[in-house]
Amino acid sequence: MGAGDVFAQTGAGKATAPAQRDGQHDFDFHIGTWKTHVKRLLHPLSGSQAWAEYDGTTVVSKVWDGRANLVELEADGSAGHLELLSLRLYNPQAHQWSLNVASSKGGTLGTPTIGEFKNGRGEFIDQETFNDRAILVRFVISDITADSCHFEQAFSDDGGKTWEVNWVATDVRVGVK
Repeated sequence: MGAGDVFAQTGAGKATAPAQRDGQHDFDFHIGTWKTHVKRLLHPLSGSQAWAEYDGTTVVSKVWDGRANLVELEADGSAGHLELLSLRLYNPQAHQWSLNVASSKGGTLGTPTIGEFKNGRGEFIDQETFNDRAILVRFVISDITADSCHFEQAFSDDGGKTWEVNWVATDVRVGVK
């Protein structure tokens, strides 16, 4: 087998692909109501370090028995009011999720970030245009517990060599004692 071969050799001499886990319930941890704290970099990829902070609520509803969910985030802060909607869709053939976000100010879905969860961490990537330049966007979900989770979005304008974080959110479940 060559170095680029992704198949493992079995004892019977047949090649088999590594088993992919079913990730359709990866976002079940996030179903419910959350208090959200958001930090947003006001001028990404400009060298600016000016951040705005927001506090609000996120409500996540399960759709299609966990193969999709709908996220409604509403928050207020130093730079005004945020209303975001995210439709997360699971592709059972690819074992990946697409995260599709819209702002109430724009009224359309943005470019979906695509990815999956591995070892308790979700990583999602897409390519977009920002200030007339092609960039990469990475969205990471980490530090997942029953009652909290962490989100970060970062941009790269050098093909992924370096990343600038521009969105940080922490959710804490409402009703936690």
